[in-house]
Amino acid sequence: MTAEVIIEADPWRGLEIGGLAARAVDAALADRGLDPADWEVAVLACDDARIAELNAGFRGKNAPTNVLSWPSEERGAANAGDKPETPEGARELGDIALAFETCFDEAAAAGKPLEDHLTHLIVHGTLHLLGYDHSRDADGDLMESVEIAILAKLGLPNPYAEERRDWPDT
Repeated sequence: MTAEVIIEADPWRGLEIGGLAARAVDAALADRGLDPADWEVAVLACDDARIAELNAGFRGKNAPTNVLSWPSEERGAANAGDKPETPEGARELGDIALAFETCFDEAAAAGKPLEDHLTHLIVHGTLHLLGYDHSRDADGDLMESVEIAILAKLGLPNPYAEERRDWPDT
């Protein structure tokens, strides 16, 4: 199993979030040289109220956001712009949470299909689980280029073409 989806909010039931999550997680892992069958990611499909609680509790930000991620262990690179080390051992990479209303509103505002936006956010969250980050400019440049390449392999356009540095808020 690659992606286990927990649906906590009813609007998600109208989407094929399980297949979409598996496709996005698998693509990110395969691109980074990992066999998707060897790793697990939990995806929480929640609403804005729930993600606001999580965001407040874990990040001190009392507001909803599109995606949050919690790696099972720290995997970030010590030096800015360096590729994180490939994880070993642990089968569970971590957890990702998505807020339906925020994701839906962002996709609508950008004129993007919701499924494309969700795919991007799940790829983004998976990369965070693998140690990629965007808190430093050089790390952000690396993460953005990896995201763009993964999404291109999935047949999706560059999500940053319009607004450079508009990273999801993880």
